[in-house]
Amino acid sequence: MWNLNKPERKFGVVVVGVGRAGSVRIRDLRNPHASSAFLNLIGFVSRRELRNIDEVQQISLENALSSPKVEVAYICSESSSHEDYIRQFLNAGKHVLVEYPMTLSWEAAQDLWKLAEQKGKVLHEEHVELLMEEFAFLKKEVVGKDLLKGSLLFTAGPLEEERFGFPAFSGISRLTWLVSLFGELSLISATLEERKEDQHMKMTVCLETENKRPLTWIEEKGPGLKRNRHLSFHFKSGSLENMPNVGVNKNIFLKDQNIFVQKLLGQFSEKELAAEKKRILHCLWLAEEIQKYCYSKK
Repeated sequence: MWNLNKPERKFGVVVVGVGRAGSVRIRDLRNPHASSAFLNLIGFVSRRELRNIDEVQQISLENALSSPKVEVAYICSESSSHEDYIRQFLNAGKHVLVEYPMTLSWEAAQDLWKLAEQKGKVLHEEHVELLMEEFAFLKKEVVGKDLLKGSLLFTAGPLEEERFGFPAFSGISRLTWLVSLFGELSLISATLEERKEDQHMKMTVCLETENKRPLTWIEEKGPGLKRNRHLSFHFKSGSLENMPNVGVNKNIFLKDQNIFVQKLLGQFSEKELAAEKKRILHCLWLAEEIQKYCYSKK
């Protein structure tokens, strides 16, 4: 996969946003990994006045956009700001890696993809959930089986919608699992129950596979709810109820960076890139359809 000789050139990188994901990205960029050898961390951009983190310098957004040394931006800010940052960096001629969801609207994602293609730049949406041990296990379990029905319930603590988007967008990694396992889905119905005073919400989505098999996706968030995933898939040949312990997820953000660097080096086929783009846009389209459906019922 890697040409382990010394890279002929390194791409200069800035990390935008230094929360949980941004901090992990900075750590990976500073450590001597195969893909990090192709990247040179120039600095980070943050709305907070931090000056430096572990000897990495803070730089202004204006400098990051205008500096010829910066060729790549990692967008790790809150979801509501992704679209604007992606647009600015693509327009400045930079490659972009963005944490999911890339936007909070399907149309915006299509526009940004067109812009990336016009500029000849890589636009990569991170999906570490597809690099998890649990997903690898599920993929093996599901292959060649005829689904009858399934459900996926995710619980977690409260999340601010203003910053992270409607639950179908902030929870798009669960939707991505379902689409990656069972193919493109259509929306049958969706409901959103909210108790704002308690910071509690529950979204219930009824989906259908192309073979008309029902899938239920539930996101429930509120104080005291542990981060957990419950799944149940029924096949003609048996059932899968909940996930066995399949081991620890190691370096999933680094694995995602490896994929991004392969794209920078032109190591992905047009076919692979087109299939990934189609899946990402389908999931964003579904998330928006779910949002519209829930709001139409209010």
